[in-house]
Order: sequence, then structure tokens, then C-alpha cells
Amino acid sequence: MDDFFSKRITLLVGLDKAKLLKDELGIATYEDLLRHYPFRYEDRNNCSTVAALTSTTTGVQLQGYIKNLQKIDKGKKRLVARFEDETGQLDLIWFHNFSWVIKKIKPNVRYRVWGKPIFLPQGHRQLIHPEITFLTESNTTNLVPLYHSTEQLKRNQLDTKGMALLQKKLLSQFHTVVEETLPDYLLTRYRLLSLKEAFRNIHFPDNLTLLRQAQRRLKFEELFYTQLKLLKVRQVRLEKQNGKVFNDLSLFNLFYHNHLPFHLTNGQKETLRDIYRDLTAGKQMNRLVQGDVGSGKTIIAFLAMLVVIGGKAQVAIMAPTEILAKQHFERFYLFAEPLNLNIALLTGSTKKKEREHILYRLKVGLLHIIVGTHALLSENVAFHELGFFVIDEQHRFGVAQRAGLLTKNQVYAPHILIMTATPIPRTLAMTFYGDLDLSTIYELPSGRQPIKTQHYYENFRLKVFQFIREQLLLGRQVYIVYPLIEASAALDYSNLMAGYESVSRAFPDIPVGIVHGKMDGAAKDMEMKRFEKNETRILVTTTVIEVGVNVPNATVMVIESAERFGLSQLHQLRGRVGRGNAQSYCILMTDYRLNQAGRERMKTMVKTSNGFEIAELDLKLRGPGDLMGLQQSGALHLKIANLSKDIAILEAARGVVKNIIQQDPDLHHPLNLPIYKEYARLLATAGDWNRIG
Repeated sequence: MDDFFSKRITLLVGLDKAKLLKDELGIATYEDLLRHYPFRYEDRNNCSTVAALTSTTTGVQLQGYIKNLQKIDKGKKRLVARFEDETGQLDLIWFHNFSWVIKKIKPNVRYRVWGKPIFLPQGHRQLIHPEITFLTESNTTNLVPLYHSTEQLKRNQLDTKGMALLQKKLLSQFHTVVEETLPDYLLTRYRLLSLKEAFRNIHFPDNLTLLRQAQRRLKFEELFYTQLKLLKVRQVRLEKQNGKVFNDLSLFNLFYHNHLPFHLTNGQKETLRDIYRDLTAGKQMNRLVQGDVGSGKTIIAFLAMLVVIGGKAQVAIMAPTEILAKQHFERFYLFAEPLNLNIALLTGSTKKKEREHILYRLKVGLLHIIVGTHALLSENVAFHELGFFVIDEQHRFGVAQRAGLLTKNQVYAPHILIMTATPIPRTLAMTFYGDLDLSTIYELPSGRQPIKTQHYYENFRLKVFQFIREQLLLGRQVYIVYPLIEASAALDYSNLMAGYESVSRAFPDIPVGIVHGKMDGAAKDMEMKRFEKNETRILVTTTVIEVGVNVPNATVMVIESAERFGLSQLHQLRGRVGRGNAQSYCILMTDYRLNQAGRERMKTMVKTSNGFEIAELDLKLRGPGDLMGLQQSGALHLKIANLSKDIAILEAARGVVKNIIQQDPDLHHPLNLPIYKEYARLLATAGDWNRIG
């Protein structure tokens, strides 16, 4: 099957069309084509009538006669025909490649036509480029597959019908060379179709039951090999990547009993126990700590660092932005000072002389803690002994960058702790972070009041401004956030500046600051400092303040054009307020023209402040790639499984993989031969892992 799957599509379609398929859809091999699954199916079991058509009809099948073929050369060349059934008539129109229609249409013969009706003024109706068949022609199935295509492909006869013809041609060869990718015992236990039957019924289902079975089989296979990849990575790490044992609690106890500024929640304590077990196990720690905004992950990271520093090693924390790195540095500096620990900040903005001094102190072991951005990954950053690396908001860093951390200690693998304030749905945690151990902090520190969230339309702006003034009179501060999306950056920047001017006019007696991505690091720094010191009372900003910014006196978050943000991002922005003991508020401003998904997002934000509930719904609304900020990164290319809907299949696949690795870690048992061969094939085929994770 390896040879069959890896055959170039050129053998099937020729050089020109092969290049088009590769450029437009990334289809280069037989396997790529087979796994170009239909995005939906049209049920052509039922026929309608012309009289029954309404403006809401999407696809329709009609039976009747085709008359009066007329080729029109004026303007846009087209072929027009009149279709009639017992209830009425409409026009059929073809704009190009219609010579086959002229040859096919015969008088006094009943036809079956299929298409999407278009309604014109005065009650005229049309079907553009309808499919037509003789009523007497036998149909193998009434479930017709529809495939994604592009305008360029359609112009070269590779529309949905052309794709279906290609799949038929390929499947006619496939049945003679198919080799099963899952062992018989799994097919029997989970009542799965064979691979041959699954491919045939995913493209040309005999009936709805077989279609569902084919989808289930292919989803199981896709998720099975995704999990196998992740859990094999974890297995190799546990077997081969030894970690240094850190069990000296002297510094930890000194800070915990004398300097800890607040009591830990039960969730924080349990997470600390998880981390300590990892640090004392003799294996490299790779742990993900997730907790809602404000759940207290930072102090957990610092307490864990103290155990490692007590063992005479250095620690590093890497943040995704300079603003967040500086904030971590300031907080850790306050924690580290009473313990006489040396700490430094390293970012892209660090001046050359200061940078050289920091790098020297780091290399000879004078620095205990280094805080920074991705600048920490530079080749010239060398540690005396790196024992522990904390990564904040991990999904903003590439997997290759995370792997690069291993080069920072040539003696043993440094322990890695990943923190995220973006609550991750269970299915995503199993898929993106399946090689990691997971700790979750559900509680918020005591004394925090739930943030009150309201949704207002644009015509309530004066009311919102009045509320802001009331909060300012109480001594509070306010964020006003504007979207800044790359695809519409120029317009968004213009809206941001207009918003800043509007706020400045509305509050002439209040100092207003502004922060956005076009400002250099020093200017952003200065504005943030002014806001933190309460020198500016209102901060107009973009999403640069999305994560980590901590100003307890800021109690109002106004989000402009809130419909343009995803739920998880709205929740992250809301988490910038509510960080003190005063009541905080989040105000979502939108235009009246909200689609259904937008209304659903606003309703959810007003109803709940639970980040885990919000993340689950966001997964359903937006899909996994967009939710994790990975849509363009190639990190997720599931072809058929849906992580928001296929939880049961994912959990079953993960459970099976766990058992197999436990009982047959090298996949050498004869029963697991199909798994061994398919796993080896996927590893050997460059780029194929993209399609399964």
C-alpha cells in the first residue's frame, strides 16, 4: 500500500492538472486525493416541483422535460433551455463548456435535474449549471458527494463532479492493493469497517448507515495515529531523557512560611504536589499547568523554581511579549529580593552592554533566575546549569523552539513547565499536549468578585461613557480595547486612532494613554508604566494587553467591535480586570448587524465567566486551529475528525494506544504488525505527520 499511496497524482490526471491540484489543494499523491473527503452529501432521494420552490431552497432535484435550447452569443455567451414539469417552468443556464448539453438533450424525454435555484424579479427562476441525467439512468446511490474545489480547478473540469470522477477512477485500482492499517482485533472490538470499505463508502456511500460507519472508521484511524505519535514521544522522553532530581526544600520553606503574600488555594497546592513529584522522579518533567485568568499560576511557577535553585541549578521563564516578560520580572524581583536571589531580564530591547553583562553572569552561574522573551532561545545565551524552564502561554511558541531548549543543558534535560491562561478543552489538551502531563487549577483566589459583563449596541455609547465617568470618580481606571487584525490593519489602526480622539474629547479632564503594536518597545513601556502608576486613567489599546498585564485598580474593560473577537480572546481580555477586590465590569460594544454566531458569543460572555465552559463553546464555534492560534502554523491538519464533536472516538483511541504502548511498547507483537507498518510509513514519509497532528 505504501507504493500505491505515495504514487504521484500525475499518473491519474497528467502534468497540467497535477500541478493545479498541488497548487490549489495540496493534492500531490494518491493518498492526498483519497483523503480529500467530501465536505457534505446531497440526498437526491426526493424530488420537488417547480411550484414548490422558495427563496430558502438550497439544492433541489426536479423531474420533467427540457425544451427550447437556445445558444446566445450576445454579451456573455450562454446556453438557455426551458425546463417544465407538471407544476410550472424555469430556465436552465450554462455559461461555458455546454457543447455536451446540446448533444445530450433529446425531445420528449424526461430528465432529472439538480441545482440551486436563483430567484429573479417578476417571479423568474433559474438553475445555473444544473446536473442532468436521463430519468431512466440507474443511480448507484442517492447520496452524492460534494468536494471542495477552487475557481481555477473548476475552469479545468475539476469541480465537485470532476473530483468525484477522479475518486471513482482511483478507487477502481485501490481495492486490489489495499493493506489494512489497523489490526483485526481493533476492527472487531470497535466494529470498524475495513479500510477498503471505509474509503469506498466515504466517497460513494451505499446508504446513510454505511456513510456513518465509514466516517467513524476513518476518524478512529486518524485520531489513533495522532495519539500514537504523541504517546510514543512521551514514552521516549520517559525512557531516555533523564532529569536531575531536585528535592531541597530549604528555600521553598523559607519563602512559603515567611514571605508568601497570600494563602494558596487547594488547586494551587495540588498542582505544586504534581510538580514536586516530577522534580523528584529522576525523569525530565514536561508538565502543562492550565488555569483560568487570575487563578495564580505565576506564584506556583516561582515556588517550583525555588526547589530547583535550592538544588544549585538556574531557572528561566519565557513569555510571549516584552510587556508580559517585564511584568513577570517585576513580580519575581519582589519575590526574589528577600531571599537574596539574583534575577535579570533579557529581551530584544536589552541594550548591548547590559546584554553582555547579563550573558556573562548567566554563563558563570551568578544569576539564579532569567526572565525573557524568545531572545532566551538565541544560540549565544548559555547557562552555567539550566535546571528548569518555564514557558508562559506556550501555544505562541513553536514546537521546534521548545525542543531547542534541550540544547541549553548538555548534561541532563532541563525540566519544562508550561503555563497557559487559555483554558483548553479536553479534546485539545489530548491532541495538542498529549505528550505532556496536565495539571488544572479551577479555583480563583479568595476575595475576588465575579466580573459583571454587559453587551451594548453602538447607540448606547453615551450611557457607557456615563458609567465610565462614574467609575473614574470612584478612583478606578479603564481599558478600552480595539481590534487590530493583520488582514485589515490599516483600517483598524485608523479606527483605533479615531477611538482615542473620541475618548479624549469625551473625557477632556482625564489623562488618556494609548498603546498599540506600531509603537516601539520603549514607548509602549512608558505608556504601560504611566497606567500602572495611575498617571493615566484610561488606556486605549489593542490586544497587546491580552495576557498577563496586571493593574488591580483597573476595574472597567470596554471591548470595541467585540463581535470580531473569538470567545476565548474576549475572556482573556476580560481577565485584565477583576484583579483586585473591587467590583469589576466588562462592556462588550457591537454593531446592530450581528450574525447568529456573534449573538451567541455575546450571550455566552454575559452569561458565564467560567473559562472552561467558554473554551468548549469556542471550540464548537470556531474550530481547534483558530482557537489555539494555530490556523496558519500547520500544527493541526485533521482531515475528518472534529475535536469538538468526536470526543468519544478520541478518548477510545487514546485509551487503546495507552494499552498498546504499555503491553507492546515497540509494536513487535504479530497482532500489532499493521500498526507497526503504518507507523513506520508515516514516520518515513516527510510531511505526512502534518495530516495527523
